[in-house]
Amino acid sequence: MKRKDMLGLDGVSREEITSILDTALTMRQVVRSNNKKTSHLQGKSIVTLFYENSTRTRMSFELASKYMSAAAANISASASSVAKGETLIDTGVTLDQMGTDVIIIRHPMSGAPTLLAKHVRASVINAGDGMNEHPTQALLDMLTMREHLGGLEGAKVAICGDVMHSRVARSNIYGLTAMGANVVLCAPPTLIPTRIEELGCTVAPTIEDACEGADVVMGLRIQRERQQKGLFPSVAEYCDHWEITPERLALAKKNALVMHPGPMNRGVEIASSVADCEQSVITQQVESGVAVRMALLYLLTRKGVQSV
Repeated sequence: MKRKDMLGLDGVSREEITSILDTALTMRQVVRSNNKKTSHLQGKSIVTLFYENSTRTRMSFELASKYMSAAAANISASASSVAKGETLIDTGVTLDQMGTDVIIIRHPMSGAPTLLAKHVRASVINAGDGMNEHPTQALLDMLTMREHLGGLEGAKVAICGDVMHSRVARSNIYGLTAMGANVVLCAPPTLIPTRIEELGCTVAPTIEDACEGADVVMGLRIQRERQQKGLFPSVAEYCDHWEITPERLALAKKNALVMHPGPMNRGVEIASSVADCEQSVITQQVESGVAVRMALLYLLTRKGVQSV
């Protein structure tokens, strides 16, 4: 991998994505083994720097580091010098001078990982920046899809929910379209970004249209913490028109996959009976997340010259 950083999937080629996913397949064997220990990152230091809360992403990166024998440390912004007013760049330079090889950052501001990457020698992985991108989530989603579908070329992927505030949606659009999939979005008009179709996806007028013939139906969490009031009348009305229900899932292909990046608002964007149905691969997405993050850490600690 010729890249120093993984900042997003915008502009990443099919070949590069395929290489990451193929490497993740190998790493998944480690995750599933009884002896989850390799020497791939022995002698390397990995730091997670999170300015927002996280369970799945943070834990999977920490486990990925430890499974490959790296020296792993985590920093919570609220318990660090950030709380005293230290800037992102100063924090990054400090970590750089300590010999850190990879900094994994989650930040509420779009573009923060890119800014950090310009000021440190360490590789930077974007673990989610504002409403911009969440590349590792999209990669783990694609790994899960590819295993079940056999490939992504021509697959119809319906993404339903709060697209406006979703960095997951944006990274999936970039990644899936690069892999030849057809991405269809559905949400209330107030939760669809303007000109989103320019990214290569389409917008369905109803969730029924989006689910019709879909290979994958993915829900997105309604991110109330990022919303201003008035984007939809009420949760009850949202559910009536946009929730992924068994009846709407039945419009998709017989064995269509049910996915969600988590955490879920059960009974809001997705019914519990759908989240827990036989077609659901939501728990497998979590496993794929560890494998994908192991793959990225391994590939980025080889020599790199270019940021994504």
